Amino acid sequence: MLVRLIYASRTTQPITGDMVDALLNISREHNAGSGITGILCYSDSVFVQALEGSRQAVNQLYAKIVADARHTEVTLLDYVEIAARHYQAWNMAKVKLDKVNLSLLLKYSDKPQLDPFAVTGKATAALLEELATTAVCTSRG
Repeated sequence: MLVRLIYASRTTQPITGDMVDALLNISREHNAGSGITGILCYSDSVFVQALEGSRQAVNQLYAKIVADARHTEVTLLDYVEIAARHYQAWNMAKVKLDKVNLSLLLKYSDKPQLDPFAVTGKATAALLEELATTAVCTSRG
C-alpha cells in the first residue's frame, strides 16, 4: 500500500543552499533504498515536503524528521493512501520558492508567500502537485 505524507516545519536556522544540498544528498541516498519519492519545497525558514512510499517507510522517515533538532513546529498537513505516486520520477525533487511565479502561490493562499501553516493540507498538496507538473523543480534525483 502506498501513502503520501505532507508536512511543514520551520528551521532552527536560516535555510541555505548548502544546507539543502546536503539534506538532499542524504535524502536521495536513503530514499532510493527505501522506495520513497517526493518533493521538498522551501523558503527562508520553512520546509514543506511530500513523501510517498510504503506506509512503514514513510512513517519511519517522518518519525526521524520529527525528532531532528534542525526542525521546529513539525506539522502533519496531509496523509492519504494513494493508488499511484505523483513524484515517481524523483527520489527527492526540490523547489526554492523565490524562483516561483508569485501568482502560483496566490492561487492557493491569500498571500504570495509560502505559509503552509495558514492554508489547508489539501491546498498545500495541490500546490506541490502543480509545482511538480509545471517543471519548476530545480533538481531531480
